[in-house]
Amino acid sequence: STICVGMAMSMGAVLLAGGTAGKRTALPNAKVMIHQPWIGGLQGQTTDIEIHAKEMLKTRDTLYKILAEHTGKSIEQITKDCDRDYFLSAQEAKEYRIVDNIIDKRIPIKK
Repeated sequence: STICVGMAMSMGAVLLAGGTAGKRTALPNAKVMIHQPWIGGLQGQTTDIEIHAKEMLKTRDTLYKILAEHTGKSIEQITKDCDRDYFLSAQEAKEYRIVDNIIDKRIPIKK
């Protein structure tokens, strides 16, 4: 089982989506956020920046394929949605097919 208790953001959202189908769960107030990969504070020679940029494009394509595979969305839709930070409530994440279930009640613990 893969469970989102609070927030699954960025790579956390990809890990959540990649959980076993039918066993991806979120609590009712959980949030999910998907977006394109980000390089923060990159510095250095122009050639090094170019190398990192090319690698990030490859990483982006791989992550979008993973999200598309696990949600049933098209690459085009994933690309559009990930252009900026895209926040989803637990219900929206279920509709997007990142999660399959939302826990809506407490389950008693057997002693």
